[in-house]
Amino acid sequence: MTIETVWKKFPIRETELSLSKVLRCGQTFRWKNINNIWSFTTNDRIILLKQDPDHIHYSHIMREGTTGSDSETFEFINDYFTLPINLSQLYTHWKFQHEKFKTPTKISPFDTFTGIRILRQDPWECLISFICSSNNNVKRISQMCDKLCVNFGKYINTYQDHEYYSFPSPKELSALDVESKLRELGFGYRAKYIHKTALQFVNDPNITLDKLMELRESDHQTAHDFLLQLTGVGPKVADCICLMSLDKHDTVPIDTHVYQIAIRDYKFKGKKDMKTLNKTTYVAIREFFKDIFGDYAGWAQSVLFAADLADLNNGTNIKVEDEIEVETKIRLKKSRTGIELKEASRKRIKVEA
Repeated sequence: MTIETVWKKFPIRETELSLSKVLRCGQTFRWKNINNIWSFTTNDRIILLKQDPDHIHYSHIMREGTTGSDSETFEFINDYFTLPINLSQLYTHWKFQHEKFKTPTKISPFDTFTGIRILRQDPWECLISFICSSNNNVKRISQMCDKLCVNFGKYINTYQDHEYYSFPSPKELSALDVESKLRELGFGYRAKYIHKTALQFVNDPNITLDKLMELRESDHQTAHDFLLQLTGVGPKVADCICLMSLDKHDTVPIDTHVYQIAIRDYKFKGKKDMKTLNKTTYVAIREFFKDIFGDYAGWAQSVLFAADLADLNNGTNIKVEDEIEVETKIRLKKSRTGIELKEASRKRIKVEA
């Protein structure tokens, strides 16, 4: 059955919101792009988005047997993409700050990577998504989030021959057989983390979805400490959740990639070959970026991170393959038989950058 969609639109320039950049830079993992239409499920509906240089066009498809309004869909979009925040003004400030450190031969990322803003995601989905992100890449995280919905969520509807499901609740992920099913689906050790975290939300009166949502009103340290109670959540994952779902706009999640950006582009004093970050260094870099970029330092860092990737199909912790040419030469002295052995070869191999 073909479902008719009615499209609405609102004016917004790509410099304020670029769907193709924001939805592929490692913040969110469930948006699908089918024939240049972005699609995503929330609660009772499929959200549909497309963009031209001056407008976002939006529509929705409701769960079978339910009804919903265009105004509700717009309210979701307005909140999810934090549209009340003027991104152009922020970019002007970030560019001014960046110029103090800029290398003359290097183009500012705030000139080339416009339209990137931090999303305001559902905290529960953001939490589980970033538990999946541990030692992972965007493609696999996206596959895992899709498997969570298909296997544990509720069916919503079908659009362009694709079935859409809701993101599973703590109750749906706390059933006895969830961990074993997740392992069968390829989640590895993350299966245990997801199941145990869901159980915490179901069984512990001090850890609830309401309390998680209330962290939007708390300070960063309170939110961070709450998240660190949860199985599979470390400092960086906690900061990702704080930034991308709990309104902690100045929070800068730090990994070795961001550490290298701080040293290379902003003259942070540290060891270039550091493989792991201790707590002191982690906090120092986070405060370092906050001092430079201010109250929206986390937003600025997301632009730097996206600009530093080879392309936007890559994301947090993704492994980038490259080819290099290796020349091998073997020379032996002339033997007693008078035969000189030589070998020279060239081959191309793939390496992980």
